[in-house]
Amino acid sequence: MDRTAAGGGMMARRDAIARAFGAAQDYDRHAAIQRRAAGALADRIAALDLPSPALLEFGCGTGFLTQAMQARGIGGHWTVSDLAPPMVERCRQRVSGPHLTFAVLDMERDEPPAAGDYDLITASLAAQWFDDLDAAVARMLRWVRPGGHVLFNTLASGTFREWRDALAKAGAGAGTPVYPSVKQIAAIHRQAQVAPSVAGLLHDRHDDARGFLASVKAIGAGVPARGHRPVGPAAMRAAMRHFEDAGSTATYEIVTCHFRRPLKDSSPLKDIGL
Repeated sequence: MDRTAAGGGMMARRDAIARAFGAAQDYDRHAAIQRRAAGALADRIAALDLPSPALLEFGCGTGFLTQAMQARGIGGHWTVSDLAPPMVERCRQRVSGPHLTFAVLDMERDEPPAAGDYDLITASLAAQWFDDLDAAVARMLRWVRPGGHVLFNTLASGTFREWRDALAKAGAGAGTPVYPSVKQIAAIHRQAQVAPSVAGLLHDRHDDARGFLASVKAIGAGVPARGHRPVGPAAMRAAMRHFEDAGSTATYEIVTCHFRRPLKDSSPLKDIGL
């Protein structure tokens, strides 16, 4: 595939992701894991020495992280953004204040309004949708000022392992994205990492397989991986039985990544690909 076609495919996928999340009207009711992850990330952010930061949040969704940071008294001016306009509006309805500016922003295509001047760029469970996480981190490190932080959490390869196992037993492949391993994430711009990436497991229990699939769709995460072929009815029924036999539990493997731009724009910037 040539670059033009590949670029068109990436744009089409991002548009599909934006539409799926924009249409997720029942997001909050099904997003208990996302709420917990946002709270844990907000605790990490509150522990940083950021007296009055200029902050950029991407992938804000309905505002779990924004609200959690506000509850922890994190000050400064924040630009709060998402790829999906309806999500930006729902976040705006959840949180308010003169320190908040809202924007529709595609972190892989757009230039943020104050690139180069942020003290912190953050997001909770949004970076897993990037086409190239390595390149995205490099861009974000350029957008923070020297000494600034890039701190976010994302999903690793252990996510939805029960559903993938159930499909494999049924002779089918999973449509969920192929997430990188913790080891692969830990290798990204290692020279700029404040500490090794930390992974943790959260478990989402459902009444049955139908409830699990409905929740994935309800939070807008049903966009399939590239090239995935829909599973036939018989294989889907078999997979659902296997999933339920295993306890109808979905694991989320969540990795917290913390990078910092060097204080001096010298050779270390070249070492991290900037």
